[in-house]
Amino acid sequence: MRRKLLLALATIAAFLLVVAVTVSIVHGPQPVPEPTGRLVYEDTFERAEPGPDYLQGQPDLNFKAGTWRIVGGRLVADQIHNAALWLQVPLPEKVRIDVDVRAETDAGDVKVEVFGDGRTHQSGYIAIMGGWKNTVNCLARRDEHSEERKRDTRCGPGNRCVEPDLDYHWTFIRTDNVLRWYVDGQLFLVYDDAFPVLGRHFAFNNWEAKGSFDNLRIYDLAASP
Repeated sequence: MRRKLLLALATIAAFLLVVAVTVSIVHGPQPVPEPTGRLVYEDTFERAEPGPDYLQGQPDLNFKAGTWRIVGGRLVADQIHNAALWLQVPLPEKVRIDVDVRAETDAGDVKVEVFGDGRTHQSGYIAIMGGWKNTVNCLARRDEHSEERKRDTRCGPGNRCVEPDLDYHWTFIRTDNVLRWYVDGQLFLVYDDAFPVLGRHFAFNNWEAKGSFDNLRIYDLAASP
């Protein structure tokens, strides 16, 4: 009887060790993979206006849309009120998106949208850093206020989520039903979606705080380089 008990305890201990190691691997640092696939779109904003590749959506109800501008080789958003700037070039089905993002004030609040319909705010996934007066980082599906959004718990009131005047490099990768968001080379937030949103467009967006973007690159991960 004692031998069976010791054997059972040993089995449980081994199982718990495997679980602990697995949890450590899953939640430890996960660097972004090196770019693969074919570069299918690139924008460095070295011109005067956004141009025909982009379409500005409508602002939130009862708000006025701000104007997207290019200043010093950066795309600048100020008082946009969710009148997102949608790239009209469709995203590949299996895709990697790289972009540089900067909050220009202490208010933070910079965001992009992925897998949307090409014209409508919250038609896909919304990635936000420093939202709600620099208190929230989140990855949301079709509703940035949803209780089901994925949140970064390392920041909040009294501990701002994004530093002003600092470039953050964002990477989004999706090859299946999981959307992975990397910030500065490390996995940041994940949205595992049983019913993925299948929109084919990317957008820059903002609410009222001033932000800017640069160096957009899109890779088709199903194509050869």
